[in-house]
Amino acid sequence: MAEQKDWEFPVEMRPRPEDWRFDLDAALDALVLVRAEIPEDAFTAPLLGTERAGNGVVIRDDGLVLTIGYLITEASTIWLRTNKGHVVPGFPLAYDQATGFGLVQPLGKLGAKAIERGSAASCRVGENVVVAGQGGRAHALKATVFARREFAGYWEYMLDEALFTAPAHPQWGGSALIGSDGKLLALGSLLVQEKVDGGTIQGNMLVPIDLLAPILEDMLKLGRPARPPRPWLGLYVADSGDQLVVAGLAPGGPAERAGMKVGDMVLEIEGAKPSSLADLWRRLWRVGPVGVSVRLRVRRKDGLREFMMQSADRNEFLKKPHLH
Repeated sequence: MAEQKDWEFPVEMRPRPEDWRFDLDAALDALVLVRAEIPEDAFTAPLLGTERAGNGVVIRDDGLVLTIGYLITEASTIWLRTNKGHVVPGFPLAYDQATGFGLVQPLGKLGAKAIERGSAASCRVGENVVVAGQGGRAHALKATVFARREFAGYWEYMLDEALFTAPAHPQWGGSALIGSDGKLLALGSLLVQEKVDGGTIQGNMLVPIDLLAPILEDMLKLGRPARPPRPWLGLYVADSGDQLVVAGLAPGGPAERAGMKVGDMVLEIEGAKPSSLADLWRRLWRVGPVGVSVRLRVRRKDGLREFMMQSADRNEFLKKPHLH
């Protein structure tokens, strides 16, 4: 995650109000800065750090903020800042592992109007959009949707369809993809490097806003969706060509406890060869509910190994908010 500093886009990269059919400045004022402090002994601290900064979007009139969950996971303190300079504390209300969405409840009046949610289904490849962080036009970028397709993350994460935009926004975490109708269509998650038309470009991967509606009420009531959690192994797997290589292991996770090592090449899961990183995760989640035993066959430098491990609920490894 890039750090928040004094910076701004060159004027020629910013969206111009006259080019859009909606009130650009009003839409941008729905963005807030999210700063979070995480305890040093938190499970995610070694990977994501103890001080995190990104963006959030006000999505309801009561000030509810939608952000990308890794910014607020295990947070002990959260501060929100609007474009008008209002600063209020926030409470980490909910986090969904499957989508990556997180919710923050302001503990004071933000004074920022909510942006209307649209549908990423209305956004076409080649369409011009705005990708914005907190900070008004200076932190808003004219961008183009260059792909919409499946995305698989190394941390046991997958979306059936994600949006990809370019050029890249340097403050991508929790940034807002605003469509030509002025509605929120997706939320920024990652910086990506893609091969397009024989060249390489940097862009952003964004999570479609459509994934929020089915789980929003559960998240508000329970802090997470009511659906059963997915079985988790604590594997970080790199997709290297036609090889799936273990690049890291979650400390104390099922895979580490079973004896897997960084560098192991995943050959089979439950007797079947995964064709891709996305296929590996799909096969894992189909084995059964949390707690189910999962069999992996790997290649190590000294030969083939087989591991049987009991899956876990990733959420159980995380520090919980003090109140809910």
